[in-house]
Amino acid sequence: MKFIILHETAARMRIHMDLPGSMTCRQADLLQYYTEQLEGVIRVKVSERTCNVIINYDPAAGKTIREGIIKGLQHFQFDRVDMPEDLAENSGREMGRSYKEKIVLKTLFHYGNRLFLPRPLRMTRCMFRSMKFYREGLGLLMRRKLEVPVLDATAIGVSMARGDIRTASSVMFLLEVGELLEEWTHKKSVGDLARIMSLNVDKVWRRQDGQDVLVPYTQIKTGDQVLIHMGNVIAFDGTVLAGEAMVNQASLTGESLPVRKCQGLTVYAGTVVEEGELLIEVKSSGDSRYEKIVTMIEDSEKLKSNLESKAEHLADRLVPYTFAGTGLTYLLTRDTTRTLSVLMVDFSCALKLAMPISVLSAIREAGQHRITVKGGKFLEAVAEADTIVFDKTGTLTKARPRVARVFSFNGEEEDELLRISACLEEHFPHSIAKAVVDAAEEKGLNHDEMHSKVEYIVAHGIATTIGDKRAVIGSYHFVFEDEACQIPEGKEELFKNLPEEYSHLYLAIEGKLAAVICIEDPIRQEAREAVGQLRDCGLSKIVMMTGDSLRTAAAIAGKVGVDEFYAEVLPEDKASFVQTEREKGRKVMMVGDGINDSPALSAADVGIAIGDGAELAREVADITIGAESLFEIVTLKQISDGLIRRIQKNYRIIVGINSSLILLGVLGIMAPTRSALLHNLSTIAIGIKSMEDIL
Repeated sequence: MKFIILHETAARMRIHMDLPGSMTCRQADLLQYYTEQLEGVIRVKVSERTCNVIINYDPAAGKTIREGIIKGLQHFQFDRVDMPEDLAENSGREMGRSYKEKIVLKTLFHYGNRLFLPRPLRMTRCMFRSMKFYREGLGLLMRRKLEVPVLDATAIGVSMARGDIRTASSVMFLLEVGELLEEWTHKKSVGDLARIMSLNVDKVWRRQDGQDVLVPYTQIKTGDQVLIHMGNVIAFDGTVLAGEAMVNQASLTGESLPVRKCQGLTVYAGTVVEEGELLIEVKSSGDSRYEKIVTMIEDSEKLKSNLESKAEHLADRLVPYTFAGTGLTYLLTRDTTRTLSVLMVDFSCALKLAMPISVLSAIREAGQHRITVKGGKFLEAVAEADTIVFDKTGTLTKARPRVARVFSFNGEEEDELLRISACLEEHFPHSIAKAVVDAAEEKGLNHDEMHSKVEYIVAHGIATTIGDKRAVIGSYHFVFEDEACQIPEGKEELFKNLPEEYSHLYLAIEGKLAAVICIEDPIRQEAREAVGQLRDCGLSKIVMMTGDSLRTAAAIAGKVGVDEFYAEVLPEDKASFVQTEREKGRKVMMVGDGINDSPALSAADVGIAIGDGAELAREVADITIGAESLFEIVTLKQISDGLIRRIQKNYRIIVGINSSLILLGVLGIMAPTRSALLHNLSTIAIGIKSMEDIL
């Protein structure tokens, strides 16, 4: 497709697509989705009306990335982009256009009426418009509540009684615009949050002719049978045909405890199997999960931070003081005009509008860094945190460890032992398991199902039967202590001299060690610097916890620079440590990526899942970081700290502007009409400034 580069800096391009007329919303979504997939692209903004596109890309990538983006856009065609249908249906672009049009039309209508409508008709129209505000205010008074709508109704009513329909009309217009802005930002933020929480499943296990086959999620149809292993997301609504499991439904119902599911019961798309496994018959796909999440968010207080709730309560608590100030001004001055100046200005509108928008703007900003935040209160928790606990594997070390060597202990070929190991490990979402599966795939080793039902023991390993022989794979503790497996005679020296620089995965068959798989688990290049930056951001205690040996843990802790480390820990140990720290009064962030991190993620003030780890970890976590760099945790901390500063700044601006308007009105310097206009305009301006990242 042809386009023109309108403006360019080191890491930003503004281009104009050469199209006849404007784009449709779907075309704009297709272009944005396509461009975001190009290598090096960080952020894309598409205007369907002007056909302009703003592209931010990685400044460190150099000219190669820029050239790749240009070539990609040259090859772009609307009909060649395969965008997920749920993304197209719920992009929010149509909604944004609708609200923009509503605000523009309301503004034109308001000022058009003022210019062209005769005064008697304007008076009549104003009276009918005011009824809505009177009903709301009187309803609250009848329930013995003195809140913001009562103040609004009083200001409008007093203006109407004085015959000042211009002021009354302006107040109603600005209140209605404010309501539209609040409704728009709320719906957009809920939609954005629902999209990033929506189901993201690539492949599932379908039972076909007695065999379990890994197939793309999109191939599943109503009536198919799907096997859900422990730690995996249930991708569809369905009925349990066999099996028993504890299912985490927190993302849909908010329930903190898992629910038991067995034959005949219904399971829902987007929930996660914590323990056990289920065979389900698919009733409907996961497309409806978007609507379910929207309903869950709107029905809960999950979006609200403590600061937002305080702002709302403070706004309502200030109303009596505004009425008291109005009465006192009249008693002291006996001047109706000056008294009205106090009534026309209050602090509550700006507080109610600006605070939630600031939080939602911060959530949006985090999303641009591939950071999914499930509610404003979690950003506040990050800002308040003074302790961070890291799981080692997949967080401080690289998310994709690799198999370095395979040692045979039973005389079989190393590739055959790797094939057996991959067959067992492919069922479970863990970075070590993925390393084994990837190693087998790289060697072209076919590992179709060759075992009976697999059993997963959290933080230990896997047990199954191959033929009539029991096979186990996992940690030293699991294989040698729990399963009491033995080293084959004559192989003691080989076992003693296993390379110490690697993590070890043990495979045993019929009680005898068959193989040791050496896993290379290198430290992330940025780990030490990121830990240092987190300390600079105010985190006073940085801890690493791992199930690895003391020797391995000590080496990594020294290289990374953490304050404390704990080795050979179980999932319950991590959760217990987090809970103990919280009881000491510390605010704790937990960072992990595996099933065994889930209890600690739940126990922390804020749980952070990083990378492409287990679905259970991502579901349980309050925040998910999609990027591969630990620097994104630093970015998250900076966004959270920035949010608190922004909210405090908004408080100061709101108090400063409105106090000045009240003072000017009481002194007789400013008329009530102008006070009301400036008050409402400043409220909208603060709201728009706070929502810059949302628009």
